[in-house]
Amino acid sequence: MAIDAVDRALVDFGFPVGPITLIDEVGLDIAGKSGAIMLDAFGARLAPSQSLQRVVSAGRTGRKGKSGFYKYDEAGKKSGVDLSVYDLLPTGQRRAELPGDEIQRRCVLAMVNEAARCLEEGILRSPRDGDIGAVFGIGFPPFRGGPFRYIDSVGADHIVGQLEDLNVRFSPRFEPAELLVDMASGRKVFYPVER
Repeated sequence: MAIDAVDRALVDFGFPVGPITLIDEVGLDIAGKSGAIMLDAFGARLAPSQSLQRVVSAGRTGRKGKSGFYKYDEAGKKSGVDLSVYDLLPTGQRRAELPGDEIQRRCVLAMVNEAARCLEEGILRSPRDGDIGAVFGIGFPPFRGGPFRYIDSVGADHIVGQLEDLNVRFSPRFEPAELLVDMASGRKVFYPVER
């Protein structure tokens, strides 16, 4: 799919910047190293993408090296997708066209599922801590309240259903967290309404 389409879809969802722009800003070398660490810690569920690995292997470092997924001028200002990057990707110039909501679903559901796992495993003390951390730490759209408020607004049963559908196609990346499965079956919420 088009690089800028991924970024645009996540900005449309409410993130301040798209994920590919963010990786270019942080540095592809950093993303490459952290991907290997995530794979060692969590296995295939968080395996780094082949696309990212190929771009990193080509020596692209992102904005700091003026060569990443995007092009940069001498002052480091982004000036559009570097079309030569598509030659490095597994599908080359053939790009799937996905609707923005499908791109959002794949990215956001992976994120909220991992947030639920963090709560399940005691990494987070509470849904509120996870929501505050996501909004202020990674730019989760504040008007959506964070991943746990988002799950409540959509419904855990709906989230689990979407995760299961995606997991059929992309296993094991979208296997629903047990906490979400439990919440869906009992129609529970992270923030019960007090009466």
